[in-house]
Amino acid sequence: MGHLDHAAFGWLTPVLSYVMACTGAALGLRCTVRALATTGRSRRNWLVTAASAIGTGIWTMHFVAMLGFRVSGTDIRYDVPLTILSLLVAVVVVCAGVFAVGYSRDRNRALLLGGLTTGLGVASMHYLGMAAVRLHGGITYDPLLVGVSVLIAVVAATAALWAGLNIKSPLAVTVASLVMGVAVSSMHYTGMFAVSVRVQPSGAPLPGATAMQFIFPLAVGLGSYLFITSAFVALSPTADEREASASAQRPVESIAR
Repeated sequence: MGHLDHAAFGWLTPVLSYVMACTGAALGLRCTVRALATTGRSRRNWLVTAASAIGTGIWTMHFVAMLGFRVSGTDIRYDVPLTILSLLVAVVVVCAGVFAVGYSRDRNRALLLGGLTTGLGVASMHYLGMAAVRLHGGITYDPLLVGVSVLIAVVAATAALWAGLNIKSPLAVTVASLVMGVAVSSMHYTGMFAVSVRVQPSGAPLPGATAMQFIFPLAVGLGSYLFITSAFVALSPTADEREASASAQRPVESIAR
């Protein structure tokens, strides 16, 4: 068995991955709050933004954490198409869960269905990402820990959607996002602790790209997207602010007449 190191750079990758998870959760929750306060095209656009933020936040969290993953006795490469597929799965499935909650009349039923769908999507993203790993040897999983990681993903996703429906204030969203970051990180590391690797030393070159060649630039790009979108959401007026602005303008228009 190869020795697995989940934090080859010390606390750097766990902390950075947690920050990414919190950022994606906070942005997704804020966008969901905005969506539920609007209708029509505006609601759809906010929900799409929420889904992309949560999905990319979770994916970035996973692969930033994977930058610190090492196995003694073998190099590690990543299959590029599978890695990209894991990102698409994360965004599409989270989008389905968010839209189920955003448009359903029966919120409780939609919450359960959306949480289950989104949680399974998050777990699928994680294990697709792991399926993209290429090394000299074979990877096996502890079924119990895999099951626990999937359960954590479903509970975390349901809690995130519930927060989007019930939490409105920025402070409450911040606290909820910090808790969500813990839940998503816990899911990732529970899944990683389920991994065992039987190394088969070989001098043959491994297919795929290294983490620094592919994952690091993509993770930086998605992280930049999250921060830029966060700034846009923070600076854009809320429905209440727009209403207050419109109300303030009405007396001025009346006087002008």
